Amino acid sequence: MGNRRNFIRKSTLATFSALIGTDIVFGDKLNANYSPLFMEENDPQTLFGKHEEMTTLNDRPWNIEAKAHLLDDLVTPEDRMFIRNNGIIPKGIKVDDWTLTIEGESAKTTKSYTLNDLKTKFKSYTYQLTLECGGNGRSEFNPPAKGNQWTIGAVSCANWTGVRLRDLLEDVGVKDDAVYVGYYGRDKHLSGDSNKVVISRGVPIAKAMQDETLVAFQMNGKDIPLAHGYPLRLVAGGFPASASGKWIDRLTIRNIVHDGPKMTGTAYRVPCEAVAPGTEVPEDKMCIIESMPVKSLVTYPKSGALVKVGDEVEVRGHAWAGELRVGEMHVSIDFGSTWQKVKLDNPKNRLAWQQWSGKVKLPKKGYYEIWAKATDSQGKSQPMVVPGWNPKGYLNNACHRIAVKAV
Repeated sequence: MGNRRNFIRKSTLATFSALIGTDIVFGDKLNANYSPLFMEENDPQTLFGKHEEMTTLNDRPWNIEAKAHLLDDLVTPEDRMFIRNNGIIPKGIKVDDWTLTIEGESAKTTKSYTLNDLKTKFKSYTYQLTLECGGNGRSEFNPPAKGNQWTIGAVSCANWTGVRLRDLLEDVGVKDDAVYVGYYGRDKHLSGDSNKVVISRGVPIAKAMQDETLVAFQMNGKDIPLAHGYPLRLVAGGFPASASGKWIDRLTIRNIVHDGPKMTGTAYRVPCEAVAPGTEVPEDKMCIIESMPVKSLVTYPKSGALVKVGDEVEVRGHAWAGELRVGEMHVSIDFGSTWQKVKLDNPKNRLAWQQWSGKVKLPKKGYYEIWAKATDSQGKSQPMVVPGWNPKGYLNNACHRIAVKAV
């Protein structure tokens, strides 16, 4: 720190760099009272390095989704990964001071770990894991459901590296009465009240003990981007992405179902039994969402594409089924009247999505829709219409469709 100017702290500079995904050249010369111009921008390309075709649903908090054709990669790159926030992204992160504390009434002891502890004292694992917002597809429900009007792009499947949550829990010690593990993060409440917790969800103890449930510090081989939870987040693939808390600094081992914000009431819950659209459902008749339903996307061709009559048209995409595998994949060009089986690849590991591919031939000029339908390993298929109306518009896994024109 100079005697004429207060230069910006290295920790703050690192946060700024993480936010935009690149170094700030001459950043060491920034005055502590100066905010870089990009901080005044309201553009996710500038702030988060997102692809120009990503769709911003709102910016307070930030909620951004991809279009189907942007998700064609086997491993989702950072610039095409959806953002789902409930509060304000934390600033001024001091990585050297960051700790993760594990405690709770069902913990045999309380322990805190630095990031260096996690990286050096425990074995690291990498898994490709599907994360999908529980409200993905909400925009199709009728009557409309309140909340972000996601279409199809609140899903991703990146490579995550970190420590198995199970290894940390075993290091702390888990009592026999353990039921749930809840998380707490450092995102800020929209009200600005530092005493209010934004979101504190979690997973049942059985999910916490799965090999693939990670306390992650890397995404796609690099530090997790700030908007996606830097420097530490929980990743529980197959469950709604809200179970994968970002910016975590505390985990609590509970002897009850965790009761933090967004765990009670109707949040991330659906009626335990089917109800008619528009029905008011009592809280005690709502069940917590766990494994996500079978679903798929057409990622190629892009909706609106022009194709040549008589040519074989390559189609491809991804399919996933929460805690299960996808067993079969079909496509239709006649609005679901007939279905054609297509090739389905194995997942890279459990809880990763599976690529599918095939070819269709459009017999004459005109408008067509290519529909995709996945069937999970227990024989349950995607519905052709929006399923199971629920008050919050969760779990829409209706067949994805794209429009093409044969010329």
